[in-house]
Amino acid sequence: MKLTLIATASFGLEAVVRREIETLGMKVLSTENGKVTFEGDERALIRANLWLRTADRVQLKMAEFIARESEELFQQVKGIPWENLIPPDGKFTVLVSTVKSRLRSEPNNQKTVKKAIVERLSDCYGMEHFPETGAAYTVKATLLKDRVTITVDTTGPGLHKRGYRVASVPAPVKETLAAAMVELSFWNPDRFLLDPCCGSGTIPIEAALIARNIAPGLSRHFACEDWEIFPPGMWKEERQRAFQAMDLDKKLQIYASDISREAIEAARRNAEEAGVEEDIVFERCDIGERLLTPSTMAPRGIIITNPPYGERIGDREQVDRIFRMLHRFMAARPDWSLFLISPDRQTEEKVMGRRSDRRRKLYNGRIEVNYYQFHGKRPERKSENGKERS
Repeated sequence: MKLTLIATASFGLEAVVRREIETLGMKVLSTENGKVTFEGDERALIRANLWLRTADRVQLKMAEFIARESEELFQQVKGIPWENLIPPDGKFTVLVSTVKSRLRSEPNNQKTVKKAIVERLSDCYGMEHFPETGAAYTVKATLLKDRVTITVDTTGPGLHKRGYRVASVPAPVKETLAAAMVELSFWNPDRFLLDPCCGSGTIPIEAALIARNIAPGLSRHFACEDWEIFPPGMWKEERQRAFQAMDLDKKLQIYASDISREAIEAARRNAEEAGVEEDIVFERCDIGERLLTPSTMAPRGIIITNPPYGERIGDREQVDRIFRMLHRFMAARPDWSLFLISPDRQTEEKVMGRRSDRRRKLYNGRIEVNYYQFHGKRPERKSENGKERS
């Protein structure tokens, strides 16, 4: 069955999500603010949920149309072949969001959409009452001005819910954002990676999952798993393929530290739950101790971190000290690269004394941040006669 799917994304991550979808071999139809629309079949829907690391959720697009009046909304929704998706015992709920639409009443729109679906299914199945004892379907109607988009959620709890966060600390970075930070850094598993403000370990854990090619959704359940559109055994087949795709032989150099004993304990527990505890070296220590001890650092490497913001954890003095330590380290280690998120607009001057090589506006929860990327010196390449050249 040919399906139109939508991967929703946090602002600023659309291009990363698009790249992931294309890597999975699916055709992207469009990229807009907050979403990437693509097409595929039932197997593609399964793979998108299992494998997408930076998307928020995957939706099945049912229709898109113009509706200026309630009756128009009703007839358009009733015209959708809901019987191809929802069985007689299906349990469905309707959610509605309205932005600048002439149909401004969300409660009225919700009733209209619900009634239209019920009438369509009643006509198809010859039933007036539905037991609603089967699989769940969450229908979302989004009204933006006069344009209506009808989708059905396939994910359930957001894709950032990997299932490994059994212990947490205040203000953890979201798993999807942590994965995007790693993807945007162009880190590869052969390089030394350090997070000196690791908190509950999300960034190093996501890096290890990427390096091991472990599907982020492998250990969780999805809303659409019980839908009848999937041939028997298809979910099991795709999970088996995901297990077979793991790379468990690669030697990794991922290090994580934090001054908080509670944070390090939480990070270790989460890494163990994710199955990557042996891939990460956790250490409780001050950032200055970690960065300014040469014997513990590789000649070249990458720092990816989400330091405290001051507004959320700790005070301004603590944050400024972390920036000073990063500044000293990067000044002494020009071969290293640094990637960090911060809402502080003076981060570039404080950390490096120069503009970043790249900067991208993102959101950590509801906090607007910039993802600052400072690239180290490129390694010299050797010519055919063995001499180094730039």
